[in-house]
Amino acid sequence: MKAGFWIAGRYSFARKRFRVINIISGISLGGIIVGVSTLLIVMSVLNGFQKLSRELFLTIESPVQLVPYRGRSVAVPDGLLRSLERVEGVGWAQPFAEGQAVMTKGGRSELVIVKGLTEEGQKRLMRQKNRGVPYFGKESISAGEALAWRLGLMPGDRVRLFSPELISVGLQSLSQPYLLPALSLTDASIGSLFSLQKIFDDRYLLASDSTARGILMLGEGLYSGIDIRGGTDISDSDLERNLERWLQGNRLDHRFRVRTLDEKYRDLFVVMQLEKWASFSVLMLVIMVAVLSLAGSLAMTVIDKRRELFYLRCLGLERREFMTIFIVEGGLTGLAGTMIGSAVAWGICRAQEAWGLVQLPSKSAFIIDAYPVSMHAGDFLVVGISTIILCLLVSLFPAGKAAAIATSHTLDSKSE
Repeated sequence: MKAGFWIAGRYSFARKRFRVINIISGISLGGIIVGVSTLLIVMSVLNGFQKLSRELFLTIESPVQLVPYRGRSVAVPDGLLRSLERVEGVGWAQPFAEGQAVMTKGGRSELVIVKGLTEEGQKRLMRQKNRGVPYFGKESISAGEALAWRLGLMPGDRVRLFSPELISVGLQSLSQPYLLPALSLTDASIGSLFSLQKIFDDRYLLASDSTARGILMLGEGLYSGIDIRGGTDISDSDLERNLERWLQGNRLDHRFRVRTLDEKYRDLFVVMQLEKWASFSVLMLVIMVAVLSLAGSLAMTVIDKRRELFYLRCLGLERREFMTIFIVEGGLTGLAGTMIGSAVAWGICRAQEAWGLVQLPSKSAFIIDAYPVSMHAGDFLVVGISTIILCLLVSLFPAGKAAAIATSHTLDSKSE
């Protein structure tokens, strides 16, 4: 077996008798390098767009939330927040009120999502967006620009808001008159317009937590959940695990559950992941073409070296050692192509991160100037392993042809 590895190394770098074999081998190696580097660059760019989307979501949303285990509201006393802030990795925690509502103005209505932030929550948003003027006040709200454009809203306009639960209360009041005082619409003025992210700009209203609770018909001290942000040195997955342990340790897992950003916007992030792995599947075809040319070069090497292989058979090499020679040779070519292609992709992505070499076609239509990139070690590992496995698989055919020489008995039958 050791002899097979040694001979494979010699065959991988030795000059072949026919120059065309060297050319085909070089083309197959170059194809693997180009395919691997292209695939990794495309996956890194898609990762960059996904990371950018997450960062835009995190202007209003938090990476991890504690939401009610059942129902749509839960009490959040100050003592709970203080205890939560002592959890390892928690850097910031504030309650929020969020839910659907109907907004009407001038005979036009729109289904919107109201998110009520505490005073500290609004200050964090202002710091993040470098804004000096508050988005909303105690009796005013802030509307997304796309939503405002559809309804013709301007700062200072007054709108009416009510929760869908109000309709249910209205129906109940027909038989329970004591519910009539709850049948009131909330009047609010538009304090400002915001532009943060398409989903928010298209459907969201920002308001104070007290205003949002009134619109959504939540009781005093009740919220939709708690926004939680981690410190600088902790990942979202670690923060999620720490919170789950904290809930179990404090026997609060029957009141709260942990919800991540990926879970809340599952449809969007699943589509982005499908797009990434669909690109992986398509671009693997480029690598497959290069790998198939590798099979051709190995088969031609078997023909070129048939006399030497026959002599090795006479010296006592076994069938499995003949197969080892060409399987290892294919694996070495795949390994070399993968390593060089990965290095090329890493260098290009690092240059794009540092200098933004490739600009977006229309800068005015995007919030960034150049294509974003984000390299993941897992992507490099998956692409590398897949390429090497393909190289080993296509090497089986020429390896089998070479092993046939091990069963031949004369120099004339070696090429059958």
